[in-house]
Amino acid sequence: MNDLSRRRMLGAVGTLAGAAALGLPAVPPAAAATPLRADQVATSWRGPRSANGWKILDETETHSIEGSGRSVLLADGEAATLLLHVARRFHYEIDQLREDDVTGHRTSRIVRQPYESNYLSGTAIAIRPHAYPPGVRGGLYPHELIVVRDILAELDGAVAWGGDFQAPQESHFEVALGPTHPKVRGVARKLQTWRDTPGRGAGTVDAFEPGRRQDVKVFGRRSG
Repeated sequence: MNDLSRRRMLGAVGTLAGAAALGLPAVPPAAAATPLRADQVATSWRGPRSANGWKILDETETHSIEGSGRSVLLADGEAATLLLHVARRFHYEIDQLREDDVTGHRTSRIVRQPYESNYLSGTAIAIRPHAYPPGVRGGLYPHELIVVRDILAELDGAVAWGGDFQAPQESHFEVALGPTHPKVRGVARKLQTWRDTPGRGAGTVDAFEPGRRQDVKVFGRRSG
């Protein structure tokens, strides 16, 4: 067993143990379908920018998801830094990413929800979209949801999760703020510093640590 395999195994054991200690069930709750509204029809997104204010791109670069052997098409710079962090933490703390598990930039302007336009600017990713279909809540195990909430708090609102949308899409993560927002640059800079610092960043986090759980609660109250 190599070092990465041991880390994955220990992470999985720790996650399940943490869930048990918190009194969480070992299986996810039943997924509840949220009926799609009648006006949720496919339309063509118009304009030069996606819903989050980023410029729509004809092409993007391929970015490696560290430690996973996978890659995804994303806008360069801060957007890639934020979203790759999400994908790495999913890989290390929820489940190993497999072939075609993560999708990013696309060029088709056909959307059913405004947030889907963010793929056009390379500022959104979908992790296992077939496992977490549109309009369905409850696809994550309780301990997996704890990890997702920890990621969102760590990114301080710079990234949003589709599971919180009125029409949920639990596979979806997007840059939530415009390209000139200071929080986008600040959080991205923090992540880059962590990547250059041994013992920091994705693969070193314990989302069940009491201090981090408290940070998640504070973030939740602040963000409403």
